[in-house]
Amino acid sequence: MKKLPISFYDREDVVLIAQELIGKVLCTKVNDVITKGIITETEAYAGVLDKASHAFGGKRTGRTEIMFGKPGISYVYLCYGVHSLFNVVTNKENIPHAVLIRGIHPIEGVETMLSRRKSKEPLYKIADGPGKLSKALGIEFRQHNNLDLLEDEIWIEDHSISVNPKEVLIGPRIGVGYAGEDALLPYRFLWNR
Repeated sequence: MKKLPISFYDREDVVLIAQELIGKVLCTKVNDVITKGIITETEAYAGVLDKASHAFGGKRTGRTEIMFGKPGISYVYLCYGVHSLFNVVTNKENIPHAVLIRGIHPIEGVETMLSRRKSKEPLYKIADGPGKLSKALGIEFRQHNNLDLLEDEIWIEDHSISVNPKEVLIGPRIGVGYAGEDALLPYRFLWNR
């Protein structure tokens, strides 16, 4: 169980990185409480050429500037002004690639996750969406945006979990209909365990 190194994030193929994040373990330490979950769903966003990306066309704003930063940092943004969504920045600096982590299977700190979600849902439903995931793990836009994923607040571990490629569904991303033909790209990975 070791943290993913910077070399994992510092690669050109954001779609491959999104696929390889399936089976890795997303971890948080919030108020000295550690929570962890196996990543089961991801989506790739390919920067300036991807109409579904916040950085499409090289758009640089206060929000998107983090996507242009170094690889291996967190990009957390608010969706509908309510839900914090957690992304991992990849590729080289000034190439705004990112992977949205859409779902996890909780493995540590489950009671804390249930409490944060104020939920009695079954284990597999606690964090099976990007907003639910952030709430369960204690990830918040203002506190956890632009963090180094090699530090000790949010990080991703490799537990050498074996993922059968036949169990990973590949398809279009969710909620990006505005992106036209790019909405149909097979950039979403879902481990149907």
